[in-house]
Amino acid sequence: MLQALEWILFGAASVGAFAVGLSRHRPARLAPWLLLAASIVCISAGDACYALGAYDAAATCYLTMFVFVALALLQFTRRGALLMSRARLIDLLAAACAALLVGWVFLIGDSGRLAALSSTDVIGSLLLIGVTVRLAAAAWFNWSALLLCTGAVGLLASDLAYGLHPAWYSEIGYMVLYLAWGAAALHPSMVRLTNPIPTRPAPWQGRWAALLGVSVATPPLVLLVEAASGTVTDGVVIAVTAAITLVLTITRLADSVTLNSQALLRERALREASAALVAAADEAAVDRAVRGAVSQLLFANDLTRVVFATDDRQLTLAALPPAANGPRPRSWWLSPTRPTTPPGTDTDPVGEATLVCPLWLEPLAVARPNGGALVLEGNRDTLTASRDALEVLAGQAALALDRICLVDAVGRRDSDLYLRAVIRNTADIMLVVDDDQVIRYASPALHELLGTEELPPFATLLDLVHPDDTSHVRRALREDGDGVLYCALRRPDDTQILVEATYRDLRGDRLVQGCVVTMRDVTQAHDPVEQIPHLGHIDALPAWVNRRSAQHKFRY
Repeated sequence: MLQALEWILFGAASVGAFAVGLSRHRPARLAPWLLLAASIVCISAGDACYALGAYDAAATCYLTMFVFVALALLQFTRRGALLMSRARLIDLLAAACAALLVGWVFLIGDSGRLAALSSTDVIGSLLLIGVTVRLAAAAWFNWSALLLCTGAVGLLASDLAYGLHPAWYSEIGYMVLYLAWGAAALHPSMVRLTNPIPTRPAPWQGRWAALLGVSVATPPLVLLVEAASGTVTDGVVIAVTAAITLVLTITRLADSVTLNSQALLRERALREASAALVAAADEAAVDRAVRGAVSQLLFANDLTRVVFATDDRQLTLAALPPAANGPRPRSWWLSPTRPTTPPGTDTDPVGEATLVCPLWLEPLAVARPNGGALVLEGNRDTLTASRDALEVLAGQAALALDRICLVDAVGRRDSDLYLRAVIRNTADIMLVVDDDQVIRYASPALHELLGTEELPPFATLLDLVHPDDTSHVRRALREDGDGVLYCALRRPDDTQILVEATYRDLRGDRLVQGCVVTMRDVTQAHDPVEQIPHLGHIDALPAWVNRRSAQHKFRY
C-alpha cells in the first residue's frame, strides 16, 4: 500500500509541474504537453495497480500510456512545429517497429532469460527514445528536449532492469521519468518545442515509400511464419506492432493528402491574384486583389487585421525593418509592444503575432522609393504555415505597384515631351512643379528670362525665388486650389525680376501629378503698384517691391 501511495505522489508531483509550467509559460500548443501529462497519469496509475497486485489493470494503463505518448509526439511534429520533416520521422518509426518485432520474435523471445522482458514495453520505450532523441537534435541545446530524452532513457532502463532482476533499485528509472518530464514542463525552453516555424516540403522519394510498405507488410508476414511453424506465441506483440505501423501509415497518407490540398489551394489563390494584379490599373485595384488573395490563403477567424500600405509613411516606425547591411528580408515578425513572456527568458511571443511583408523589389526600387508593406495580424501558427505564399503575394503586389508607377511616369514623360514640343518657340513661361516643389519641366522662355542655359538638377521653385519671398511662395503652393501670386525671381547676377505667377493644382490629374505655374514678367512698369491696380492690399506684393514703393513715396 505504501509503495502504491509513493507512485501516486510521484505522478501527482509531475502532473502538478506540468500545470505550473503551462500556466506560467503558455506555449503555442497545449495539446502535446497535456497528452504527456495524461501519459504520466496513466503510468502512475499503472505503477499503483502493479504495487497492489492488479497486473491486468496495470498492463492496460501502460498500454494507454504509450497511446497518449504517441499522440503527443504526433502533436510535436505537426505542421509548422519544430520537427519539419514529419514524413521522414514516421517512415523511420514504422521501420523501427518492424525491425523490433522481427528481433523480438526470432531473436529475443526464445532466448531464455530475455523472454521475461515485456515486449510491448521495450518496443514502446525504444520508439520513445528514438523520437525524443530526434526532438533533442532538432532543438539543439534545448533543456526541455534533453529532459524528455532523459526520461525516455530512464523508462527503458527500468523496463530492462526490472524484467531481468526485480528489485527496488530497478525502479529508479521510473522515478527519473517522473522528475525529468516534470522538469521539462517547468523549464522556459519548453515553449520553443511548439513554436511554429515555416515548413519546407521534401520531394517525394521512392525508397521511403518502399520502406514504409515493407514496414506495414512485416507484422502479417511474421504472423504467417509463426502460424506456419505450428503455434502463435507472440500474437499480442504482433497485434500491437501492426496497430502502430497502421496508425503511422494512415497518418503519413493523411499528411500527404493535406499538404497536397493546401498546395493546390495556395496555387489557385496565387494564380487568381496574379491575374487580378496584372489587370490592376491603380492602387485601389491592387488593394482589392491582395485582400481577396489573403482571404483565400487564410481563414477569417485566424486574422485580426490586414494592412496594405503602399508607402512607408502610412506605417508606424515600429513596422519598419531594422537597418541591415545586406538585402532586406522577404518578411519578418514584428515584436509586440507588450511581451507575453517574462523578461530574461529565451522564449518567443506566441499566440497572436504580426507578420510584415515589405512591398520592395530591389531592381525596381527607383519606381517607388518609399516602399510600403503588407502587414497581417493573427494566429502565429497559421501565419507561419502560409508565410511563403504571403511573401510571394507581397512580391507580386510590389511588382504591380511598380508597373503602375512606371506607366504613370512614362505617361508624364510623354506629356512633358509633347508640351515641350508644342511650346518650344512660345514666349510664355510655364513650369510643372512636383509635390516637393522640384521643377519637373520648365519652358525655354524661363531660361531666357533668367539668363541661364539650363537649370541645376533637382532645382526647386524656391531656388529661383528671392529669399524674401520664399515663405510666401511656399505657403501658396502648399494650399490646395488655384491662385495668383507675385514674387521676385533672382538672376545669377543678383538682379531681380518681378513676375505674376498663376498656378493650377493638378496633383490629382494622373497625367500631370503636379502644379502648373504660368509666369508673366511685370518688371517693366515704372511703379509696380500702378501696373497692378487690381490688388486690394499692397502686402501681396513681393518684399522688394514694397521697399521700392516706400522709397518712391518718401524720397524727399
